[in-house]
Amino acid sequence: MNMRDARRPDFAHFSQLSTRWMDNDVYGHVNNVQYYSYFDTAVNGFLIERGVLDIHGGDVVGFVVETNCSYYSPIVFPDTVHVGLRVARIGDSSVKYEVGIFRNAEEQVSAAGAFVHVYVDRSTGKSTRVPEATRAVLAELLRVPH
Repeated sequence: MNMRDARRPDFAHFSQLSTRWMDNDVYGHVNNVQYYSYFDTAVNGFLIERGVLDIHGGDVVGFVVETNCSYYSPIVFPDTVHVGLRVARIGDSSVKYEVGIFRNAEEQVSAAGAFVHVYVDRSTGKSTRVPEATRAVLAELLRVPH
C-alpha cells in the first residue's frame, strides 16, 4: 500500500498528541522536524505503556537507526495529532514501524513515514535480540496485508 493513501483503519494503535504554539514555523504550519518527535513519542510511549520498555533501568533498549517522513497536508497549532502505528517487520534485533499522522478527525493521512529501532544491550552497546515480551506486544501491531 502506498502510504499516501493510508487511512485510520490501516493502523493498529493510536496515540493522541497536542500541537504546541512553538511547533509552528514562519510559514504557519507545524515544522517538519516536529513530526519525528511525534513518531518517537508515539512509539516509545506505546512500549512504555505496554510494560516492555524501561527507559531508566532496562537491560535492553531500542535505538533509532532510521526514520523517514513524507508530508501530504499541513498541520497547524492548535490541531490535535493522532499518530497511527503498525509494525511492518520484526527482525532478529530490529523492528520497523510504519507511522501515520492524522490531523484532528480527518481520515486521510497528513504525513506518513517509517521508524526503525535496533535493540541493544545497555551495558555493552551491542545489538541484541528483540526480547520475547517485546515481540509479543509488537505482534499485535503487525500489518495485515490488504
